[in-house]
Amino acid sequence: MISIIYSDKFLLHKTSNRHPERPERLQTIVKALRQQTDNLSLDWFEPTPRDLQQYLQRFHSITYIQKVEEMASTGGGNFYEDTFVSPDSFDVAILAISAWMDGIDLALKTGYPSFALVRPPGHHALKDKGMGFCLFANAAIAAHYALEQPGVKRVAILDWDVHHGNGTQELVENNPQIAFCSIHQAPFFPFTGREDETGAYNNVLNIRVKKGDYIKEYKPIFEERVIPFLSNFQPSLLIVSAGYDANEADSLGWVKLQPEDYEVFTKLCLGITHKIVFGLEGGYELNSLAQSVIHTIKACVSICEVPTR
Repeated sequence: MISIIYSDKFLLHKTSNRHPERPERLQTIVKALRQQTDNLSLDWFEPTPRDLQQYLQRFHSITYIQKVEEMASTGGGNFYEDTFVSPDSFDVAILAISAWMDGIDLALKTGYPSFALVRPPGHHALKDKGMGFCLFANAAIAAHYALEQPGVKRVAILDWDVHHGNGTQELVENNPQIAFCSIHQAPFFPFTGREDETGAYNNVLNIRVKKGDYIKEYKPIFEERVIPFLSNFQPSLLIVSAGYDANEADSLGWVKLQPEDYEVFTKLCLGITHKIVFGLEGGYELNSLAQSVIHTIKACVSICEVPTR
């Protein structure tokens, strides 16, 4: 069974009218997955409520955490340009981190992939600043949490969102037990992720793709650069910042992937380990987003009867 961590509470994080990061993203995905009940073997979980205040302070400044919490408690507002806080956003963002942590626990326990269907996303959140629709650094926090679990020596993170995961990189690049790989369109927001950034321990790989690239450009990059980099690190667990805005139908990027291409990427990742935690990042055109998640999970379901690594 593939574990899905989801709560309707994630719909309570509100953005402005017509904002691309909206509750309908999750509603469309969940509806599509539930319609696939006969074809997908899924085990649904509610995220575990956790008190993460002290944990959160290890990765974000106290001043920033308080600013998000205070803004939410006073009714919310526009926070760092395109990034919004609503009255429930602080609690929802904490629950999102918990869901990523649950994904870690379930992948380690079962030996099979898990998927945290959450919002708000997190890979642009810096230590003392939220940006790019993101409030807290979900993937980076989850990676450090994973290293605290028995038997986990190294964790790898793959970010295939069309935008560079600048927040994730900032929080993991100085940790020799974490490898980070981002494949992203450039030049493009957030205008970070140069290929000469290799981390303090050669543990960072940034790969820039061009506007208009297709699967024919992506697949060799995965086979020749992404997968060898991640495999050579020999991770106990792989975390995927699963953004789907590199789809051709998505207006927030100009890469021309199709939903079925994510099944290709996922199968390649499963060659490294079956212990993979996917966490939702970007993806804003509703149909291609939902179909991309389905194709990701289809690849995972296909290995359920195969012995784990």
